[in-house]
Amino acid sequence: MRQKLSKQNLLLVGFTLFSMFFGAGNLIFPPFLGARAGVLTWKAMSGFLLSAVGLPVLGVAAVALSGGIGKLAGRVHPGFAFLFTLLIYLSIGPCLAIPRTSSTSFEMTVFPVLEQMGVSLNSTVSGTGFTVQTMAQFGYSVVFFAAAMAVAFRPDKLTDRLGKILCPTLLVLISVIFIGCLVWPMGHYGAPGAVYKSGPAVTGFLEGYQTMDTIAALNFGIIIAINIQAKGVDQEGAIVRETIRAGIIAGILLALIYAALAHIGAPAGAAAGSMDNGARILTFVAGNLFGNAGMMILGLIFLIACFNTCVGLLSCCSQYFNSIIPVIGYRVWVFLFALISLIISSAGLNKILAVSVPVLNAIYPIAIVLIVLAFLGPLTRRWPAMYPAAILFTGAVSVVYALEQSKFVIPFLTQATTFLPGYGAGLGWIVPAFAGMAAGIIYSSVMGDQEE
Repeated sequence: MRQKLSKQNLLLVGFTLFSMFFGAGNLIFPPFLGARAGVLTWKAMSGFLLSAVGLPVLGVAAVALSGGIGKLAGRVHPGFAFLFTLLIYLSIGPCLAIPRTSSTSFEMTVFPVLEQMGVSLNSTVSGTGFTVQTMAQFGYSVVFFAAAMAVAFRPDKLTDRLGKILCPTLLVLISVIFIGCLVWPMGHYGAPGAVYKSGPAVTGFLEGYQTMDTIAALNFGIIIAINIQAKGVDQEGAIVRETIRAGIIAGILLALIYAALAHIGAPAGAAAGSMDNGARILTFVAGNLFGNAGMMILGLIFLIACFNTCVGLLSCCSQYFNSIIPVIGYRVWVFLFALISLIISSAGLNKILAVSVPVLNAIYPIAIVLIVLAFLGPLTRRWPAMYPAAILFTGAVSVVYALEQSKFVIPFLTQATTFLPGYGAGLGWIVPAFAGMAAGIIYSSVMGDQEE
């Protein structure tokens, strides 16, 4: 008998995946795009949706079809698979994204309240040597990570907690602000900024590329599979199919919410004047529409979005490390990652960002090329050297770019790569990726290891 999720359970799994994708960064990119693109917002959004929604959905499908990120990366080399997977889980987990969920939600929820109360945030708490803000953020982070840890302890129940409760709440709150913009419009879409005038779709694509959700897509497959199994689907082929269907639902939700947020930002750009990020735009809109109530709504939106992402990342990172070091239990890993994230978010986030962001810049193009190769099965089976060659060429350029972005410039390497199309925008790896695929085909043909 063919196994499949019921419509309700499929929606719940799709909502759960959406919840894990949709963090604070996803909230602030679209309104900022709308504010800067103005009347060209929807042309810009066509490119944004391609990279911010299309690539992550393809990533979910690629991991599902390949049997996991380890097997997908293993087509390059077993050693590469281990190192690449380890870097992905560490850089997007306890070394970057998980700590940021706490610090970002604190800045959008507790920090404004303390400011309004007139609390002297920079004053030192007697006998501690720490400022009031540091102590408040630490206390908030303890509660935040304790709650996230409690939910992450049961990864098979995420559909009941994220998909059934928190995701619908988040969607309702965002809808309130969106509907407010429709009922009480703040004006017309403004004139586009200089960067959007010449090529709005291309600029939008680059903005969506910066969300880096494609890397998260490689991580989340393991948790989605567990939740699908918890709903009674245990056949491998059925799990793959339902994972892809859930990914499509999550992609549709992402596209709809991104469009709503872009519309919120588009008239605000003209009404508010120059603003340097999407969080300020959302704050301006929510405050103008609903006053203090709007600020509370916005704070809840950021809190829920950050909490959902934190739970998803804690779960998938702990599942992975439990699979490679099973002597340490899953719940112990959850506790360890929550503790590490608490320490980093309270004391050293900026320092860890200096390491994590370059690592992400280096591995992000590699992740995209792996996803593309996953859908070229007939070609890669016939010419197996396509995998290592494409990854080698891509990685060489992306590592040079990552080093350059971290102010570690090696002159002769930089000179050898800056001529590549799109290099300045972080896309200089595209041409080398195709060159690597071609080199892999040639190598397999010459060495005679291709399949007929």
